[in-house]
Parts: sequence; C-alpha cells; structure tokens
Amino acid sequence: MSDAAVGSSSQSTVPAAELLLEAPSEGITLTREGEVAVLTYDAPGTPVNTINSRVAPVFAQCFDLVEGDARIRAVVIVSGKADCWIAGADIEELRGVTSAAAGETLSRGGQALLNRLAALRKPVVAALHGATLGGGLEVALACTHRIATEHPKTILALPEVQLGLIPGAGGTQRLPRLIGLRAALDMILTGKNIRAKKAHQMGLVHELVHPAILRAVAIQRARELGSGAAPSVAPRTPSRDAATRLLEDTPVGRRVIFQQARASVMKKTGGKYPAPLAALDVIARGLSAGIDEGLREEAAHFGALTVSPESRGLVSLFFASTALKKDTGLADGETATPQTVTRLGILGAGFMGAGIATVAVQAGTLVRLKDASLERVAAGRRAVRDVLKERLKRRQLTPLQFRDQLLQVGGTVDYTGFQATQLVIEAVFEDLAVKQQVLREVEAAAPHAIFASNTSTIPISAIAQSATHPERVVGMHFFSPVHKMPLLEVIVTPQTSPETITTVVQYGKRLGKTVIVVRDGAGFYVNRILGPYLTQAGTLLDEGVSIDAIDAALTSFGFPVGPITLLDEVGLDIAGKAGPIMTSAFGTRMQPAAALAKVIASGRLGRKAKQGFYRYDAAGKREGVDDAIYTMTAHTGARRVVNPVDIQQRTVLAMLNEAVRCLEDGIIRSPRDGDIGAVFGIGFPPFLGGPFRYLDAIGAATAVQQLDALEARFPGCFAPAPRLRAMVASGERFYPHDSTS
Repeated sequence: MSDAAVGSSSQSTVPAAELLLEAPSEGITLTREGEVAVLTYDAPGTPVNTINSRVAPVFAQCFDLVEGDARIRAVVIVSGKADCWIAGADIEELRGVTSAAAGETLSRGGQALLNRLAALRKPVVAALHGATLGGGLEVALACTHRIATEHPKTILALPEVQLGLIPGAGGTQRLPRLIGLRAALDMILTGKNIRAKKAHQMGLVHELVHPAILRAVAIQRARELGSGAAPSVAPRTPSRDAATRLLEDTPVGRRVIFQQARASVMKKTGGKYPAPLAALDVIARGLSAGIDEGLREEAAHFGALTVSPESRGLVSLFFASTALKKDTGLADGETATPQTVTRLGILGAGFMGAGIATVAVQAGTLVRLKDASLERVAAGRRAVRDVLKERLKRRQLTPLQFRDQLLQVGGTVDYTGFQATQLVIEAVFEDLAVKQQVLREVEAAAPHAIFASNTSTIPISAIAQSATHPERVVGMHFFSPVHKMPLLEVIVTPQTSPETITTVVQYGKRLGKTVIVVRDGAGFYVNRILGPYLTQAGTLLDEGVSIDAIDAALTSFGFPVGPITLLDEVGLDIAGKAGPIMTSAFGTRMQPAAALAKVIASGRLGRKAKQGFYRYDAAGKREGVDDAIYTMTAHTGARRVVNPVDIQQRTVLAMLNEAVRCLEDGIIRSPRDGDIGAVFGIGFPPFLGGPFRYLDAIGAATAVQQLDALEARFPGCFAPAPRLRAMVASGERFYPHDSTS
C-alpha cells in the first residue's frame, strides 16, 4: 500500500492543471499538473472505454505532445469511468473486418501505437481501476509502471481466445517477458480474469492502493520516476526457482512447456478452436526469433482469425448475450415496473432447490428453504455451505462473506416466513398434481408472491390451472448445476402479467444468469430441442452402435459431453418423467428409444446413484460403460461400426430441425434467443454460434436435402420444418444482415 507516500506529498501545493488537449467526441483529455501530464479517457455515451481506430490517433497525438513538451517529465493514464479502465478493443469494429488483410492491418496499427507508448522517453504510469481487459491490458503492459486498486471490480485479463482471437496489439510478446512463460500461457490460453492481488503477486502490476488514492499515488509515482528517483514503493518481483529458470530461460525447457501446453489445448478443445493454437505459435516465434518477428506473426495470425468461422460464431454469441442484458423480457409496446426481490422462498431442498438457494444468497437475497423434513432442510443447507466453502477456498469469498451468505439461508418444514417473500420458486417432484398442490399452498401462505416453477418439461399453463392468480405464475427453468450453468429460461403463459415477467427476468439477471424468455409448451425450448437429439442417440444404441461410439461422435462434433453421458448426468429418472410428456406432445420424433425405456425401468438413475449407462465409483467418478446395458437394447449382438459423421448428422440435424419448429411455433422470440439457449443451456458448440447460425453456415438447402434423406429412412422423425423449406425457395437466412454469419 502507498498511503505513506501520498501523505508526504499532500502537504505540498498541488499545481493547477493546464489543459493541453481536449477531444470531447473521443472522450480524451490531456492536462499538465506541474511536471506530470495526465491523460484521462472517458468515452462518451458508454459505461466502458474501448480501443478503436477513432481514439488511436488522439492517443498518438497525446504522446507527441508529451514527447515535445520539455516541462513534462512523466505521464499518468487514468480512466474517467466508475468501474472500468479500458475494457478491450471495440468488438463492433472487429465485427466489421471483412478480410484477413484488413484484420492484420488493424493489428499492426494497434502494435504501432503501443510501440510508440513503450518507446516514450518519459515514464508512463497506468492507474488501473475496474476492468482492464484485452487491448486495455495491452496498453497497460506498454506502460512503465502499473498501479491497481484493491477492489473486486479491478480485474486484468487477455480474454481474446473467448472470441476466437489472440491479443493483437503486442500482448502475446510483452506478457511472457513480464511475468514468465507459463503464467502468460495460462492467461492467454484461457482468457481467465486475474484479480488485483493476484496480479500483484505475479508481477503483472507493481503496487496496490485503495481506489480513493489511486490518482494521487499515480501522480506521485510519476513524479518520482520522472525525476530519475527510485519509486518510494519498490515494485514486486516474483521469485523464480531454479526449475522455473531452467524451463523458461532455455530453448529445451521452453520446448517442453510448449509441448505440454499444446497437448492440454488439444485435450480440452479437440482442435476445434484455432486461436489458442495460434497463440502458442506466435509466442514461441517471438521468444525464439525476437519481439519484432513475434509482432509480425501476431498481426498475421490475428488477421486470419478475425474472419475465421470460429471467431464469427463466438463474436455473435458475445453480441447476443450483451443484447440480452438489456432485455426486459417484455414484448414490444409493453411496459411494467419490476418488483425488487429481497426475500425468496424455495420449495424443495434437494439438488436443484439448494442450487437455487446458493446463487440467491450470493446475490444478497434472504432465502427461506422448505422441505418435508428437517433432515432434508439440513441437507439442503449443507449443499449451500459446500458450494460457498469452495468459493472461500478459492478466495472468491472472504470469511466474513462466507458467514454472512450462509446465514441468509433459513430452513423450515412449513410456510413460516413465506408471507414476506416476493417470489417463491418450487423445485419439488416432477409431477403435475404435486406442483398444483404446492401452488395452492403458496397462494394461501404468500398471497402476494410470484409463483415460479422450476419444472423442466411440464407446461406452466397446466400448473397454473389450479391458481387463483394465474397472472403471477411463471416458469423459471434453471439448469444443473445451478451455480455453474449460465442459462435461465423464463417461461410465460398468455395469462402471465408483464410485471411478473419483468420481475423474474430482472431477478434472474441479478443471479448472474443469461435469461431468455420463452413461450409455454411441453419442454419449453431447451429440453424440446434436446428431445429428438436424445431420441436419435437412443435409437442408434438400439441399432447396435456402442455407447462409446455415440458419445465420441458428438464430443468430436464439439459438444462438451456426449448424449448418453448427458442422460447419466441429468438423471435417468428425470428423463423417464419427461419422455411421456414429450411423446404425447410431439409424437414419434420425441419417443424414447426402447433401450432408454428398459434402462430406466431397470432402476438405474445415472451418476447420482453410481449406476446408469456408465459405471461409477463411490466418489461418482466414471469407470466405463456398463456392458449389461447392451442386453437391454434391440440389437444384443456385437456392436456395429457406424461412421461418426452419420451419428452426428442424425442427432444434430434432429436438434436443428426442432429449433426451427420452436421458432415457427413462437416458443422462442428470435434466432438470437435460440442460439443463446442452445449454447448456454446444453452446450451446443459455441464456435458454431448456435443452431441458427450453424444452419446459415451450412445452408437451408443442404439441411433440407439431408433431412429429406433421413425422413425417407426413418419416417416421422426428420420431416423438415416448413420454414426451412420456405427458406430454400426464398434464399432467406436467419441472420440476413449480419456479417458475422
């Protein structure tokens, strides 16, 4: 901390600020305070600062003014935003890049600007508070000295790989030279956020201060550096043991590090994401051939990646999720004022109920957790405690926050305490009669509360038939595990009021969820498109294809787990409950395969019971396929070998076709919502952008041709959605004006 240094300087007279440059349209001002120039960036009309081609010339002009003014000995760069330094490059500008050459030119421009900054003959202090991401961190890396605030909102990261890109303004070259190769690879290959304290320990920033004194400390430090004096607070230099030096400072050692990193990337991505592999090549080139060669490689790879289909898909998801953050959930022309939810009731302290309670207390909500017995309530509180304990262990919570959040969960076996709740979420047994019964009880115990069902398949309108106030009944479909899965489906009926809709949408966002609003119907959206996908996987199993082959084909396609593994993870009992509901609503294309029905009838529940399609040890770790399953399939002989592409086509096309039917039926409001729901809800490969972007990529004509061929082989399962046929005739696309398609 630097309070002492500030205290000594605060006794002297603060020089009056002299305006040297003002560019209001870009939000940049340059002032002189004695021998220190202060460059302030406060982009107008937006809560964040970004780097783009409009502000770059103004930054360059500031650097020229500083260099040419003999009165100035040092520079401080600060942000005018409340919680953001610079949040990265302007993604909208990146989306407009139409060729690899244009992307490379953009990168070279950013590199030239930051090379100019790094080469200034006067020291530059970066005063960091809030998000310092991507191009923002690259600006900071080009500065002489970095000071960060000890604040939860101060995070540093190079998240470009999450958009299918690599750092393009020198980050791949400066970061390894600053913090070491392995630490830099960890940041660049994962895009992970680094909090200020960790950044200080790594040597990424030189010192930490309280936000209230950031500017004063930065100016003081600039004065010291500008005068040639050693800073009054010595920069932290991370210790490097002999093994680290041997690995990172020798060609042989670096080769080992890169080989291990490449193997790890391939294991995690299956080679589906080119950006981390490109980052490895660029960093290796820079360390072996020098920074200038590294920068040339960085720009070339950056340019190629900006127009890659993987980056286009990931960028589209970025814009879709950003747009959803502003979505109230209401239809055009509807207005309503949301209630603020401060007290939440949860019915059912099982896996889902406890999971909802966990995210609720982290959002500052008081939770009343109800179940049929004190033992179940206690088990639910233990589950909440276990998740919070893990966050404490990872230093994502302080001990005080851990205690406070755990104390926000109260338990009960009756409805005591429910009267004051604004929202009650039921997570009870997946049975219509049970859900209708608890709805009646809640309306009596909490007459003004919104009632939300966490059902995964039962139509909300059916549950609401027993309601006195159907306008206050809604679906809130969370995904398991709740504290990890980002999606929340809010399901509305024709009777659900605008106030109810906007209240639960706003509360879902407070819980940190990406929220899509869908119309009521069996399976809603996510589970409805999952239905035919799982049906086809089960049918393939009945036809003699092995469990391993089915799962491997779909993970090779890009799903995080295969469909058979997914059934085990979700729970076969839940799948068994959903099957009849989906078959009743949609017929043959949703009818569970015979193998699935027999496995469910055998009493296997999946991972949670240590027995499903796979075998599990006592800790729940998967051990392998349970060969006894094959005796329950229609094909009991030797397993058939089927081309993985055929497996992918049958399962994925069934899902894509159902997604289009959901759009036709008005279940989802837009292709955007459908893409977000599939990627964030069931892990549809993000690099493909979602079902609708993928259909645009392969073309409606190709999709219809393949569906027709499959329908001829499997009648009733693959008839193309009418909208797809119409798109073939019209040439329409789901995203007609979007250059990221």
